[in-house]
Amino acid sequence: MTIRTDTESAPSVDAYPTREAATAYVEAPRLDPVVWSGGPPGPLTPAELDGYRRNGFLTAESLLNPLEVAQFLGELHRLRTEPEGRRDERAIREPGSDEVRSIFEVHRISPMLARLAADPRLVARARQVLGSEVYIHQSRVNYKPGYGGNGFYWHSDFETWHSEDGMPRPRALSVSIALTDNLPSNGPLMIMPGSHRTFLPCPGRTPPEHHRVSLRDQQVGTPGPADVRRLADRHGIAQATGPAGSATFFDSNCMHGSNGNITPYERANVFIVYNSVENTLVEPFAAPAPRPEHIASRSFVPVG
Repeated sequence: MTIRTDTESAPSVDAYPTREAATAYVEAPRLDPVVWSGGPPGPLTPAELDGYRRNGFLTAESLLNPLEVAQFLGELHRLRTEPEGRRDERAIREPGSDEVRSIFEVHRISPMLARLAADPRLVARARQVLGSEVYIHQSRVNYKPGYGGNGFYWHSDFETWHSEDGMPRPRALSVSIALTDNLPSNGPLMIMPGSHRTFLPCPGRTPPEHHRVSLRDQQVGTPGPADVRRLADRHGIAQATGPAGSATFFDSNCMHGSNGNITPYERANVFIVYNSVENTLVEPFAAPAPRPEHIASRSFVPVG
């Protein structure tokens, strides 16, 4: 473990060192719970919590009703096509084109999506899993239009949030809310069940302003082919599919990714990342400077 002193916090121990060597690391055991105790009660049953603890994710069918889906999908399309929004630094383009791939900080751009991010159906589950009040670390929409939406390579979110944002522990989760049908064929979220139980450090140093490149096509902070094969052989690969209105909650340390979409059927999802208020950001553990506020919030006000 590496001892470091941060300007925004008391001295802390880096329990998950990464990006410090030119060659690949060996996996390390996870040092923290997956489901934390001591939090408020919530809607998840003991069986659902056990499944989340074991697999690192769970899916809630029909979390949103059809009217809500239609309203939120209309808002996503508005954000994607609005000329002013397309020029905003929060809008990320596809590699090699001007098409919008993602838009960040949507809970601050859109009052409608702010209400979604604070919805008790989401927040109560996050509190129950993380064992505390939570705040929004990040929000974004990911678009995969038909006939060519690009994929996202295998990665652990926590490896990046730890390295580049200064998140001390994997006490965070994402929820992916499907606003279109997430089919096996149109590039759904893929997760390696159980991969969250170990931490895989990644080789390479984080260059300055890395987010300007990585959000379009990440290189540093991703596992090598041999690591991906080993994890896939051990854990298998599950697809988080479901109709519009369903939501998948997944641990910050899950190894996950998604394929491109060459079908005629678009895929549009909202992602909200909830972090425990007891796990707030310090200085980055393996980057020259923190990423911008719209990617990694340093406003730790509990949501809801």
